[in-house]
Amino acid sequence: MNTVLLQAAGGNLMSFLPMVLIIVVFYFFMIRPQMKKQKDHKKYIEELGVNSKVVTTAGIHGRIVEVSDTTFLVDVGSGVKIRFDKSAIALDASKAANNTEKSAS
Repeated sequence: MNTVLLQAAGGNLMSFLPMVLIIVVFYFFMIRPQMKKQKDHKKYIEELGVNSKVVTTAGIHGRIVEVSDTTFLVDVGSGVKIRFDKSAIALDASKAANNTEKSAS
């Protein structure tokens, strides 16, 4: 009788193990890299300053002319200035241009 109970308990543990492995895989391959990416993007946004060339999430290229707590004022050319939320900045165009120049050399 004890053997039957131990086998039943072991079977429950073995059927639960794949679910635990799936959760661990999701954490290391999806959740953790996304958290790192968000942390890096937040650090990048904090480092941006006046005269940084940026690209917004909408694809608008421009140069930062003013920085406030939650927004950037971006000059997009011909004196046109647009205010963007800090979260709308996708990447630093000057760093991207430098990376492409280095890879072309």
